Amino acid sequence: MTDPAALARIADLARRDLPEVLADLRRLVELETPSNDKALLDAGLDGIEAWLVERLGAPAERVRHAGGEYGDVLEAVYPGTGAGDVLFLCHYDTVWPRGTLAVWPAAVEGDRFTGPGCFDMKAGIVQGAWALRALRELGLPVPTVRWVLNGDEEIGSPASRPHIERAAADTDLALVLEPSRAGRVKTRRKGMGLFDLAVHGVESHAGLDPEAGASAVHAIAELIPRVTALAAPERGTTVNVGVVSGGTGRNVVAGHATAQIDVRVQDPAEMPRIDAGLAALTAADPRVRVELSGGWNRPPMNPNSATEEMFALAREVAAGLGADLEQTAVGGASDGNFVSALGRAVLDGMGAAGSGPHARDEHVLISATPHQVALAAGLLTAVAAR
Repeated sequence: MTDPAALARIADLARRDLPEVLADLRRLVELETPSNDKALLDAGLDGIEAWLVERLGAPAERVRHAGGEYGDVLEAVYPGTGAGDVLFLCHYDTVWPRGTLAVWPAAVEGDRFTGPGCFDMKAGIVQGAWALRALRELGLPVPTVRWVLNGDEEIGSPASRPHIERAAADTDLALVLEPSRAGRVKTRRKGMGLFDLAVHGVESHAGLDPEAGASAVHAIAELIPRVTALAAPERGTTVNVGVVSGGTGRNVVAGHATAQIDVRVQDPAEMPRIDAGLAALTAADPRVRVELSGGWNRPPMNPNSATEEMFALAREVAAGLGADLEQTAVGGASDGNFVSALGRAVLDGMGAAGSGPHARDEHVLISATPHQVALAAGLLTAVAAR
């Protein structure tokens, strides 16, 4: 149960600390961490870890898992004073390339804090730390918190997935500090499949000897409608062919063509149907060979009983803070999908309120930030007091 007086003190602290929260957000945003830049990712994680230790002290357990060509994964455990184990799931990589800060620096514009990666999701990292600080200052119960900070979420978490799944195996609750959806918690996300179609034809001169060729471009144009026909919006399944390329010249019957396919599913039963449909793709011309690669990047995230219980608790905390917390479903995937598939409780979108992820108008709403900090803190102490 939640304590109204404790929640009021938490809210007061969150409002008091807002200037320092914004200063910390600027500090993290000014660490450029694009997913595909290993040097910046390494330096950025060094900076984030130093900041985390400044704010929370040295963790009781700390390990940095090498990411190879991808960003490293940092695990840091802070023991609690109450019951429960909570996973803070955060990614520090962003979609913004090296040098973006030079043309788009972190700035405050009215009620908006803007800057590359501020909303998705460096504000969530900052808010998590200040939520813990508030509980410590007030002497309220805190669960054990395990931070997992990974640097490859925006490209599918290829290196960090096993570390996330291991860390989540025994957790009572995973708080994914991704951006909220207009203040709503994300309890349902689609699973994502990333597939590549390669078509191999036979090259020939388009004018002198067209019959000798078998066009890979023509074949892929024939196959794309069959790919998109696998969509079933009524079941929550979408299929998008996002990039198509092929051929070497207008006067050459194309010998090669490719298509990049994005599939989203809400119902796990759709995954084998999509697999079978893609595997069955063949070209009308027997000289053309069709090759499929890729696979499912993340399973769907659907609320289980543990998630429903934790959302009810979060809603009780929000009510104590004077807000009506709602849940929502989104088409995008996150690392929370991995945790949900293990049957653990997941509340996603517990980070910043704002808008514009992956866009030039990305921003955090400053006025909403104290509430988001207080919501996370209130939920943590509610878990610890159970």
